[in-house]
Parts: sequence; structure tokens; C-alpha cells
Amino acid sequence: MTAAEPAHPARPALPSYSSEHGGQLGRSGEPGEPREWQPVCRLAELEVERGATALVHGQAVAVFRTHDDEVYALGNHDPFAKASVLARGIVGTRGEVPFVASPMHKHAFDLRSGRCLDDEHVSVPAYAVRVTDGVVLVGRRRSP
Repeated sequence: MTAAEPAHPARPALPSYSSEHGGQLGRSGEPGEPREWQPVCRLAELEVERGATALVHGQAVAVFRTHDDEVYALGNHDPFAKASVLARGIVGTRGEVPFVASPMHKHAFDLRSGRCLDDEHVSVPAYAVRVTDGVVLVGRRRSP
């Protein structure tokens, strides 16, 4: 590599999923609401059984791709460790429940709901996720 070459090859830009109102059409269809789905990366860029962090709707979100190609998104903040570390956690399953275990204190969080599997009184935010044309889109926070 020469000094003129970039350290990382340029990635093509993610497609825009804005509405006809410049990305300002929300779930209810009212102008002025933030758009519901935010592109975060291409599915091929997510490593299987690993997490990645993205800023979505102003929040740090951990995005995970499981061995069966399902994609989930949780808030990245571990309430036990009081640190933003869940994207670096260990992905696995307990029975039929996909989870991420925090790298700090190993508490497991259900990837579908954000519920802590080790303490029923604790949860982290879970976000809607969809994949469109190979692009991972993260939507609004799901209701607990």
C-alpha cells in the first residue's frame, strides 16, 4: 500500500430508505416524525454469532446475526455492568431462546425481547429489525 491508497477500500453507500417526505414520515404517517427504519449495515458485513454497534435514533444499539441468519437488535448498555458492552457479548441459545451474554458479568439477554434470562426484573431495549435488499434496517424500540 502506498501513501496515496486509503487504508480501507471505499464501501458503497447504503441505499436510502427515506419516504417521499425526505425521510420525515413516521409510522403514523405524520410529517415531522423521525423515519421508522434506519439502515445500519449490509447483512454480509455482520459476522455470524457476533455483535456490531450502530447509532440508531440517537441510541447505541447492538446488532446481532445468529447462526440461522436471524438478525436482532438490543440496546448496547449492560444494566449490570453499567457499560455499553453487549455488542461484544457471547451469542448462543438456551433451549429455543437466542441470547447474548454480557462480556462483563455474563448475564444473558433474550435477543428477541431484551429480557434478562438470569433476572426477570431486568431488561434492555429491543428494536424491530428487518433485512431489505441485503441491508439491515433497525426500527423503533419494541414495547416491553
